[in-house]
Amino acid sequence: MRREIFSQEHDIFREQFRRFAEREIAPRVDDWNAHGRSDPEVWRRAGAAGFLGACAPVEFGGAGGDFLYDAILIEEMARIRAHAMMMSLHSDIVMPYLTHYGSTEQKRRWLPGAIQGDLILGIAMTEPGTGSDLANVATTARRDGDDWVLSGQKTFISNGQIGDLFVVVARTDPTAEPRHRGISLILVEAGAPGFVKGRRLDKLGLKGQDTSELHFDECRVPASNLLGGEGEGFRILMQQLQQERLTIAVASIASCRRSLDDTVAYVRHRHAFGQALAAFQNTQFKLAELATEVEVGQAFVDALLRAHVGGSDLVTEVSMAKWWTTALQRRLTAECLQLHGGYGFMSEVPISTDYADAAVQTIYAGTNEIMKVIIARRMGLG
Repeated sequence: MRREIFSQEHDIFREQFRRFAEREIAPRVDDWNAHGRSDPEVWRRAGAAGFLGACAPVEFGGAGGDFLYDAILIEEMARIRAHAMMMSLHSDIVMPYLTHYGSTEQKRRWLPGAIQGDLILGIAMTEPGTGSDLANVATTARRDGDDWVLSGQKTFISNGQIGDLFVVVARTDPTAEPRHRGISLILVEAGAPGFVKGRRLDKLGLKGQDTSELHFDECRVPASNLLGGEGEGFRILMQQLQQERLTIAVASIASCRRSLDDTVAYVRHRHAFGQALAAFQNTQFKLAELATEVEVGQAFVDALLRAHVGGSDLVTEVSMAKWWTTALQRRLTAECLQLHGGYGFMSEVPISTDYADAAVQTIYAGTNEIMKVIIARRMGLG
């Protein structure tokens, strides 16, 4: 069934990217998963082909398209399980900080390279002691003449090793009340004095994703690297989280569909007690229920994509979508693994990877418990 939100131009774009992904990305996924990082050369090829910064301004080399183009990229990357190459983090989560809040100088300096794939982006929010509590970050940035001097530690940072430019959340006013008013965003390049990339973290799932610790030991960057106004960091973060959480919902539903399709194919050819697993009523009921939930989730996500492109305020709705789709992904992969039996527990069978990869979906970009707090508060509760 063709999805109404996509135009013919979107469909052509999807076909173009699918061919690129099958040729340039899919053959490398296993190697990336084994080594815990993607290949910067493939980023450059993606940039040269016009697949990075699809929504970025044309004047800096972007395509100037709507978010539906990036949604297509998210879905296609999920289809080939290319979680190692975090194009969505780069283009949909970090790049908009530059396009929306960067100065003209900052845009000219960094956007062209990011769009071309020569400059890989990351964002450093999470700290060992704060998690989702961004208002209480401990990393500090103090003004010293023409520099900002950063001190602190970040953890669970995607693109941590291969990243070239990071948006760092830091406290610039330790006395501000309420606390969130003392938060600012500072752009820090790899190689800045005092910026040390720590160890790459070994994770349960998403093995190919480069997730690392970052350390700032009296790290000096020019004062002009302040992104947005001083003390505006928390407000900017909250404004950008709508799209971040929507990207996760898009990816979760796409991943659910891939896991489900693979499981349907498996039960059709796998036999037990003289018949295909697909012939058992339990198998049929389980998969019928999951297929229905995937379609319900897809309809909700598509409605949010349409509204988001139209400029609607969707904080409540994307919080709903983030928790519901990621919870579905965890439950669906567990059910699909069960239907694979012992083979589902084998690392070489993709559903085992899907199961492990799904575990973090309910945690990052704000835990699902935080999503429910947001929803409840916007309902006037508490």
